[in-house]
Amino acid sequence: MPGWMPAPTCRSRSDPVARGAHELDPAHLSPESVARYLRRHGLAPRRSLSQNHLADGTVLERITEAAAVEPGQRILEVGPGLGILTAQLLAAGAHVTAVELDDRLVAHLGDRFADEPGLELLAADFLDVEVAALAAHPWALVANVPYHITSPILHHVLDTEPRPTRFVLLVQREVAERIAAPPGAMSYLSVFVQYHAETRVAFGVPAAAFEPVPEVDSAVLVGAIRPRRLAATDEQDLWRLVQAGFRERRKMIRNVLARQLPGLARERLDAALAACAIAPERRPQTLSVEEWLALRAALAIRP
Repeated sequence: MPGWMPAPTCRSRSDPVARGAHELDPAHLSPESVARYLRRHGLAPRRSLSQNHLADGTVLERITEAAAVEPGQRILEVGPGLGILTAQLLAAGAHVTAVELDDRLVAHLGDRFADEPGLELLAADFLDVEVAALAAHPWALVANVPYHITSPILHHVLDTEPRPTRFVLLVQREVAERIAAPPGAMSYLSVFVQYHAETRVAFGVPAAAFEPVPEVDSAVLVGAIRPRRLAATDEQDLWRLVQAGFRERRKMIRNVLARQLPGLARERLDAALAACAIAPERRPQTLSVEEWLALRAALAIRP
């Protein structure tokens, strides 16, 4: 069950957590220092949870800069791990709500940040907790997210209100590039995220910037949230349409939608495509977010 950590208490500088914390400061951060810290505290990374700790102070500072943190800003962090990014956000004056699944790390974070009133620590699976219970508008999502749940995290925070004002996420590079892809290389995920946010890949991060070293490079994905353009029911219609299209992303859009939406008459589909100036032989991956929006609107008009 989710559980908030108890209120902060004073911690002696003789405490082992306090003695080793300098190794995680940006000025001292390195794969070697993080490895020593992990060994000292018996926190061997769990592969099942995609635990790869950021170990590059320059990257850490660039993430904080991309987040444009202001004093008092509310930030939600998913998977804080050792608290490397957490400490940087707190130092910038943010109020951080950190959600951690690993019970070992929850206990460690509670000790490490026992005297930090700006941190709320929640022991939970982030995907099981309603965002409204964690954050009130305005808030930002800033995190080094577990790679295997990047898409579920984005759906979780963008599907319902309150949405963040922006997100700054350290993710697998291939996923970041797929999300920010231009028409011609679009996927369902890129359409979904770009509908909600103006999205860009801020910079790449090599695998060597982590401890342990992952098998892939990473990148920082930045998104500025757009106002909602559709009502909830219309959004559902849009996602049904986009999902249908991407079931056969390399086939012609006319044939794909005719097969995947069997209740849609060919004549109505052809008229909608013509109204949107979308050639019927186009592939779903070539359509922009605006073209999907236009096609949904055209199909909503009954003959």
